[in-house]
Amino acid sequence: MSQPPGQQPPQGVFGAPYEPEPGRYGRPPEPYGQQAQPGYGQPGQPAHGQPAYGQPAYGYPQPGTPPQPHPQPQPPNGPGRGGRFKGKPALVVAGVLALVLLAGGGVWFATSGGDGGGKKPVAEKSGSPAPTGGDGKGKAKDEGREAVGVTDPALAGKLNAARKPGEAKVHWIQRNGVDLPRNGFDAHGPWIVGDTVVKAMYRTVSGYSLVDGKQKWSLRLTGEVCAAPTQASTDGKLVIGIEDSIASDAFCNHLQMIDLTTGKAGWRTSYVRSGAWDELSDVSMAINGGTVTVGRTSRTNAFRISDGKALWDELPTNCQPFGFVSGPLPIAAASCQTEADDHAEQLVQRIDPVTGKVAWTYKVKKGWKVDQFYSVSPLVVSLKKDEGWAIVVLNADGTYRSQLVGGTDDYATRCGSDLLTRGKNVDNCVGVAADADTVYLSTKPVFVGSGMTNAVVAFDLDTGKSSWKVAAPAGQTLMPVRVEGGKVLSYLSAGEGDTKNKGGGIVALAPSGGALQPVLRHPSSAAAVERGFFTPRVVYADGRSLLMHAYVTGVTDEEEVALRTMIVFGD
Repeated sequence: MSQPPGQQPPQGVFGAPYEPEPGRYGRPPEPYGQQAQPGYGQPGQPAHGQPAYGQPAYGYPQPGTPPQPHPQPQPPNGPGRGGRFKGKPALVVAGVLALVLLAGGGVWFATSGGDGGGKKPVAEKSGSPAPTGGDGKGKAKDEGREAVGVTDPALAGKLNAARKPGEAKVHWIQRNGVDLPRNGFDAHGPWIVGDTVVKAMYRTVSGYSLVDGKQKWSLRLTGEVCAAPTQASTDGKLVIGIEDSIASDAFCNHLQMIDLTTGKAGWRTSYVRSGAWDELSDVSMAINGGTVTVGRTSRTNAFRISDGKALWDELPTNCQPFGFVSGPLPIAAASCQTEADDHAEQLVQRIDPVTGKVAWTYKVKKGWKVDQFYSVSPLVVSLKKDEGWAIVVLNADGTYRSQLVGGTDDYATRCGSDLLTRGKNVDNCVGVAADADTVYLSTKPVFVGSGMTNAVVAFDLDTGKSSWKVAAPAGQTLMPVRVEGGKVLSYLSAGEGDTKNKGGGIVALAPSGGALQPVLRHPSSAAAVERGFFTPRVVYADGRSLLMHAYVTGVTDEEEVALRTMIVFGD
């Protein structure tokens, strides 16, 4: 990977952190030089709307894509759409980049925003939505069937009968159970509300019991799910993006509020998407307190979750937020429309989601783009430029703290379009966790002997330098999930190759590293089934672990119907 000019690291070293240079950029011209506004919310990153399973809502998958009996496809990309024809899919390869040094410093300065103008859509109350047709816009698409999932108690019983002492129980297994149209669909979620786990796929949102996997409710939608926040509100409300019809040229510009506790549909509304940048950009959704934001490259719309009231839609500057992080701390990525109209200048901002007012701004080095937020407390930001990758750590007030120094290892995270074919939330990453002092990254899996393996590396957030490195067992891989009680919890994949009879599980590492400490051992009798979840989302808390496919399809219709889509382990 190339290094930015003027900041070449010593030979054989991964780079060194940059420091902001006082006066290098100075105070930029308007719209930045404005008065500071008080902040919003409190630092911290608890599970928003996830009392049962901790954060983040989407969990963490196993790295890489080793050879598997059920390959997962990568549908062709188009403006806001995934693939449309079922056939033999290609393997999804995890996006793996080597960290590089970000040249130059960032700039912090206090600013304030204003109330956005423009037309404000009016929310309407929805009952039980039913699919609509082409309405003259295009040929109606195949409606398919309701994608609700089917539990498989016989298989769970068989696996449990063969488990060994000390191994967890398979609580339930779900298979897809339906032949989806064309090339399969994204599965959004899981969202956990009390004892219910919720997922959204195709034109259906469904809730299942965490205890036995039985369906509690299912809501049919008026169009395909095209975007969704990673977290629900603390009172169990969710707003998702849906297409405006079931026509072949349907547009992702409608919102539907859902009560995840009851499965009842609430208000429904639309928002305007105009101009090339807006119409062709992916949709990023987030929930902060009682507000849902819908971001695109050139603007964000904000709505009140309780009644769908439009709050603001465009800030009075040439820089607009294109994505928020869900949770109590409203951090956003913004892009600025330059003379070249290329949105090449980007910012990290703290914005009040109710008013749109900006509390502070961190200016990213020109040409570098905000890719993902790995954490908001502490604030850890992934930046990309061509083939370059940098990870910058900011203080709670938006000032520079450090940059990670990667050394000679390659690191693997899966974010955004690596997980889903549609939408691009800026808080949608797996394979990374952080606490107040440390961020934990997994290295790129490599073949050693007959199977793939990797390691977890800890980085000191004050210096950016690595503190320790712990390798996964042979034939297994580690992915950080979250930090709890000072220990980093990681998902350990089921074994492969010579260790194919080893089940996966949840393990812990002490703040100083050292030996892996078993937390939840998945049964070896379920190793083959667990390997089928080769890129799962993983959620763990309260003695249970849940694995879920983020994309559901199959090489054949029969394989797609039989695909196991969720599995829950526990004591």
